[in-house]
Amino acid sequence: MIVDTDVLIWYLRGHPKAKAVVESALPFSISAVTYMELVQGMRNKTELQRFQKTLKNWDIKILHLDNDISMRALFYVQEYALSHSMMMADALIAATAIQHNTGLITANDKHYRFIAQLQIQKFTAEN
Repeated sequence: MIVDTDVLIWYLRGHPKAKAVVESALPFSISAVTYMELVQGMRNKTELQRFQKTLKNWDIKILHLDNDISMRALFYVQEYALSHSMMMADALIAATAIQHNTGLITANDKHYRFIAQLQIQKFTAEN
């Protein structure tokens, strides 16, 4: 299972429902795109080091981009950018999940639901 950036942001903000979902999904993977998005949102080196330590303790696998993922994401952007506002990062995350034959836990299912092959587990922050 791949956990999307938005769910991990909820987790890092201390949201109890996100904590339960993330910890119950262990061990899970994240896209290299998610890792980069999260690092860009860090406020300081201490926060970054805490995040990296958590990933290591959880034995999280970072799934790197390769030619097949890139080609699949390129197709998704061509196919869905105009009709569904498909963004590059979401295309890469979806392509990573499909290439690795795994599902995606996300709160932003509207970013992905038009991709028939993608197995989505929707996270809802509300109680």
